[in-house]
Amino acid sequence: MPEKFFSIIVVALNPGERLKATLESIWNQSFSDYEIILKDGGSRDGSLEKLEQNGFLSGDSRIRLEKCPDRGIYDAMNQAVKLASGRFFLFLNCGDYLYDKEVLERVAAVIREDEQKSKAAGIYYGNQFNRLQNAEVYSVPEINNFACYRNLPCHQVCFYAASLFAERGYDLRYRIRADYEHFLYCIYEQKVKACYLPLLIASYEGGGFSETAENRKQSAAEHKEITTAYLGKGKVLKYRLLMWLSLAPVRTKLAESPVFSGFYNGVKKGIYGLVKRR
Repeated sequence: MPEKFFSIIVVALNPGERLKATLESIWNQSFSDYEIILKDGGSRDGSLEKLEQNGFLSGDSRIRLEKCPDRGIYDAMNQAVKLASGRFFLFLNCGDYLYDKEVLERVAAVIREDEQKSKAAGIYYGNQFNRLQNAEVYSVPEINNFACYRNLPCHQVCFYAASLFAERGYDLRYRIRADYEHFLYCIYEQKVKACYLPLLIASYEGGGFSETAENRKQSAAEHKEITTAYLGKGKVLKYRLLMWLSLAPVRTKLAESPVFSGFYNGVKKGIYGLVKRR
């Protein structure tokens, strides 16, 4: 089978109607050079059977369904990666959508232009629309040490070169932040360039796995371990102090508020714009 430009990886476990909406956002793309790897961990809610009966999973040769047990979302992603043949990977969770019909076409155009100029990046990333907050969330335009500590783009808006998963996938020691760890692995160990695209990539459902109250403590512990490993204790202490001085907890509350998130992200967009022009 010829290599596809994109592999869109979707993992599922009892997804209900959310899976259909996610798949439709991919099928509706104007750009067709992609494959979908749908990895199901053993759904019992009838959602897959319903889609199969209605021809959603059999009418397009670009979709591959794999059903087998896994040890959670990151193990499922790792299993899916082994089946993928695309040049770039995008991990799109059930309930998340590609923002509009032109997303893949726009991203592919940038990548092809960069390749022609011999300046291709290993990671291309953009912005997300958070439906829970009803606001566009802007990614940091430059991936530096401080950004790696505090503000990485979510995996739903990141296109990874397939080679970045050749040596290893997500580290399953991290139940909440394996995608965060893998991004830092790409930057600091693989030494790849990350290119910001001022585009809306994904419509994010919000309230994800890492954002539940019971997982936030574990998330904080994993963040500390990962950042210390890649940045060192000195930088971690420095950036923790900067976060405290800049009222990070207050800003987080504003960012997560449906009332204030639009204003907050608008201010952040303006700041990022100034940074980018320097």
